[in-house]
Amino acid sequence: MLHPEHRPSPSALSAWRVVSLASALACGLTLSPSAFAAHAARPAKAPTVAAEASARAPRGSLQPVGMVEGIREYRLPNGLQVLLNPDDSKPTTTVNMTYRVGSRHESYGETGMAHLLEHLLFKGSPRHPQVWAEFNKRGFSANGSTWYDRTNYFASFAANEDNLQWYLRWQADAMVNSFIARKDLDSEMTVVRNEMEMGENDPGRVLMEKTLSAMYQWHNYGKSTIGARTDVEGVDISRLQAFYKRHYQPDNATLIISGKFDAAKVLAWVQQAFAAVPKPQRALPPLYTLDPVQDGERSVTLRRVGGTPLLFAGYHVMPGAHPDYAAVSLLTTILGDSPSGRLHKQLVDKQLAASVFSFSEGLADPGFILLGAQLGAQQDADAAAKALLAAGESFAQQPVTAEELARARAKWLKDWDAGFADPQHVGVALSESVAQGDWRLYFLMRDRVKAIQLADVQRVAQRYFVTANRTLAQYVPTPQPVRAPAPQRVDVTAELKGFEGQAAQAQAEVFEATPANIDARTQRFALPSGMKVALLPKTTRGQAVKATLTLRFGTAESLAGWGEVPSALAALLDKGTAQLSRQQVQDRLDALQSDVAFSAGPGQLNVALSSRREHLPALMALVSDLLQQPSLPADVLEEVRSQALAGIEAQRKEPEAVLAEAMSRHGDPYPLGDVRHARSFDETVADWQAVKAERVKDFHQRFVSAVNAQFSAVGDFDAAAVRAALTQGLGAWRKPEASAEPFARIPDPLVPVPAVRLVLSTPDKQNATMSVQQALPLSDRDADYPALMLANHLLGGGGDSRLWNRIRERDGLSYSVYSSIQWHPQEAHSAWATTAIFAPQNRDKVETAFREEIERALKQGFTQAEFESGKRGLLSFRRLGRAQDARLAAGWVSNLYLDRDFAVSARVDAQLEALTLAQVNAALRRHLQPAQFVFGFAGDFK
Repeated sequence: MLHPEHRPSPSALSAWRVVSLASALACGLTLSPSAFAAHAARPAKAPTVAAEASARAPRGSLQPVGMVEGIREYRLPNGLQVLLNPDDSKPTTTVNMTYRVGSRHESYGETGMAHLLEHLLFKGSPRHPQVWAEFNKRGFSANGSTWYDRTNYFASFAANEDNLQWYLRWQADAMVNSFIARKDLDSEMTVVRNEMEMGENDPGRVLMEKTLSAMYQWHNYGKSTIGARTDVEGVDISRLQAFYKRHYQPDNATLIISGKFDAAKVLAWVQQAFAAVPKPQRALPPLYTLDPVQDGERSVTLRRVGGTPLLFAGYHVMPGAHPDYAAVSLLTTILGDSPSGRLHKQLVDKQLAASVFSFSEGLADPGFILLGAQLGAQQDADAAAKALLAAGESFAQQPVTAEELARARAKWLKDWDAGFADPQHVGVALSESVAQGDWRLYFLMRDRVKAIQLADVQRVAQRYFVTANRTLAQYVPTPQPVRAPAPQRVDVTAELKGFEGQAAQAQAEVFEATPANIDARTQRFALPSGMKVALLPKTTRGQAVKATLTLRFGTAESLAGWGEVPSALAALLDKGTAQLSRQQVQDRLDALQSDVAFSAGPGQLNVALSSRREHLPALMALVSDLLQQPSLPADVLEEVRSQALAGIEAQRKEPEAVLAEAMSRHGDPYPLGDVRHARSFDETVADWQAVKAERVKDFHQRFVSAVNAQFSAVGDFDAAAVRAALTQGLGAWRKPEASAEPFARIPDPLVPVPAVRLVLSTPDKQNATMSVQQALPLSDRDADYPALMLANHLLGGGGDSRLWNRIRERDGLSYSVYSSIQWHPQEAHSAWATTAIFAPQNRDKVETAFREEIERALKQGFTQAEFESGKRGLLSFRRLGRAQDARLAAGWVSNLYLDRDFAVSARVDAQLEALTLAQVNAALRRHLQPAQFVFGFAGDFK
């Protein structure tokens, strides 16, 4: 489930929505206010301390099973499987409880039951009645999600033994003692229904549901995880309780603990928390339904208001544990990658579609692969569909090439290595392998990708990408249909026989992410060009490193009238140089196991980099070349323009986008052309249509250099080598004085706007949105900054906030409601905002609840208990943020620009610690002024 902070802006490209289709179907629940795919192993020859302790432990204790690449497996007599993945390189811990139950296990009338249970587990148990409040108090970034084969609950937090013990105790209690009560079901029902309505607003998500429903005749993979509306609304509580008691048992669960922790202590805590849970007497019934082989094309058509044309082609494939699934995973890239993929070449390059994609995921039973294309409003759907199918079913006439396989393999392994370097990712990713049948499949899949031969990839492509195995939009009788292989299950034990994992990676150093240690470990200097640099080298798992580069340029006057030229420049920078073609750039990035993303903002160009220790200097040399000698090809500009315009069209009817456009334009004092002007959809379209290749090149020549730039790298790297690469590549990059545009920060003073209540109509949208905003004459240097930050956290920023508890928890009106403050670091112009989504018929109830909670907070203030709990939670969230390398790199870039260091963060933490309840209540009353609120609503309210 997408976090509220991931909502797209009106100008977001359509690719965002296409890529998110699959993840949006894995229904989940995010509690954090901030933002957060197996094999036989021999037991270790030398027993660990934990293993020795286990050997001496009494009967009924955890027993070691084996180890693969540093991950140790244990079992309790009651059947609970425990996986430990220690990594001290980050001061964070992730705990993930995976139950082998998902929508695949639901019976007739039970669709959505697994997802509904996911929600109800957070309603508590007798020993833990206030789960949400505890999460917030302890600063957890927590989530639950439901998919076809599993349900999981995980939390990440700054390493803390008390928090870890509490979470283990709650998971043990929640396993068999959760309330699953009628009253909680009644209140949560409307929340889940609102989540369903949120999905109904997305044509792409609904089309994916319809496609899978047409593909599967009997198997539950054809049913959406969120369930049928009638099943969710009419669920019988006793039946739901029986489902819970049947599946939420230790022999059906895997506990995964990853990150920083003391293994011996954790084993003891797991023993204490879970050993007392009895082994169930019931036996889980085997699931035996498999769809027959598809024997002809199937079709589905969806007609709704808004959006742009979208095409899917679905094909059945084997289970994720099958040896051939490695070929499917690589074929996903061979078909859907840009610009090398077959779909891109046949549709985007020929201007038949704005963007293309492919998606597959390993499942326990025979799964699917989807190919797709998003079109601009004026593109021919019939021609695009013909090209989509021709590309997807091209392998008989155009076999897979060695170059295609090598490129796809490099990308796949790069992504796997990057994921394995992150203990938070590993802790959650193992859930998918557990759901497929065995956690060790996580490593076996990697080795299968490494070893697969070209002939195997071609065999799989030619057998599965056939007309009779396809679901699209029409039926054509075929005298001699070519059918895919019959579905079959996999003997995972046989597949894993004789397989041994690779050596475990070395443990990284223990790094304490305190402001003082961050400042002390960071090397700061300036290059001759003027670029400021901050380097924080430290060992990390997988030798991963994150870096950020920001180039600032221009003035409010010199940047006026350029429209979308800066955005076009950012989109073109990685499309080739004077020496390298677009494909050569992508191949070079894959060879360097690195990723680079360019983006533009008013007066700045941003570069986000991800790499590994041995490759960062070479990556910096490549980025320097991309920045200074971009080819800026005119033909690719047309591709970028087409994607941008398609994205705008897709947003024109979306409530969130329509409301965001109206709210930003209300009271806008800046004229068209000014970089601060809030543009309409039509104005943005006009700006994109006006972009010319010559203008992009002119902008690059006039504005972009390293004179007013900041760079930071955090992670595992050789600081001297990186410094040398920066000096060589960007150290002398300055524009000639005669042609250089001066730089001055773009003023952004507060301009008062009148209070108003906007109500906008978005027909045929089953989810509505509310936004409430107020400008604040404050910056993050104001004396009230800490107090108002905490006040907002208590009001709507945390998982135990007033707005959350009232609108979501008590009234059950919204799946997502929160408030936030966008703090300005230099001018007295910050902004407070609240956002909520809801069913259109509940608009008045949501508005009333919001107004009542604001009035109550201003009149009565917060309680001492709220204050103490919220302060601890906010400080924990701040500590957790500093433990993320990408955030640290971005934070250093900001600090370099503002002439700050992390001592500022330490001072803010100290100020938060010293706050009193009276100061927080006073700050809220002083600055939150309902008479100044700008209200906005968008939805189908008729």
